[in-house]
Amino acid sequence: MIEILNDTELARAKVTGALVADILQALKARSTVGTNLLEIDGWTREMIVAAGAESCYVDYEPSFGRGPFGHYICTSVNDAVLHGMPHDYALADGDLLSLDLAVAKDGVAADAAISFVVGDTQPPESLAMIDATQRALRAGIAAARPGARIGDLSHAIGEVLTAAGYPINTEFGGHGIGSTMHQDPHIPNTGRPGRGYTLRPGLLLALEPWIMADTAQLITDADGWTLRSATGSRTVHSEHTIAVTADGAEILTLPTPR
Repeated sequence: MIEILNDTELARAKVTGALVADILQALKARSTVGTNLLEIDGWTREMIVAAGAESCYVDYEPSFGRGPFGHYICTSVNDAVLHGMPHDYALADGDLLSLDLAVAKDGVAADAAISFVVGDTQPPESLAMIDATQRALRAGIAAARPGARIGDLSHAIGEVLTAAGYPINTEFGGHGIGSTMHQDPHIPNTGRPGRGYTLRPGLLLALEPWIMADTAQLITDADGWTLRSATGSRTVHSEHTIAVTADGAEILTLPTPR
């Protein structure tokens, strides 16, 4: 299913997007050395409920997972990159943490992810990976406009990641979003320009470059959800929800200006 949102729905999408971004920034500020991943999950639940919104994850039960996810946020540490299930783990100095959050409010969903290093130890290689995914995300957003093809966005993202020296996995990538969290079209993190679905104003997309330092192969934890690098290398994930507009794209998952 591919949805094209009207002006009223787009206005609601902006509210949901800002909520997702604000929650992620609040969690980043509170995630320090010693913070438990289950605490982060609890804080997320409190903020979602306080906003009158709904989690897209708690009852999420796709074919690639094992039963309902059952948590409010994905917390992926170090070699975990996607669908990290919160568990009893206290963050250590230098841990590389990715937080992925999807929320629905007033019938419209938004999805975003951030990665950052916890504590005072900031490994340069981890910071370089974060920078690469953020630059790739900006490139994908810059390529989004009416008349562009999905392959144009994938190509723009992939060019940045490849130039930075990172292998690219295409099993999981960006996606359409709207009244539900995951919709068509699928947006791989590399691809050929001029191919795929043609973008139209009102289309919402979640673009999400993610990388593993030295491999494109994933392995799945015993929890049936958490995806890790096959080599144990560090990983990074950056994501925004955008709306295609008449003359380009608007990022919906930006924090509320203070």
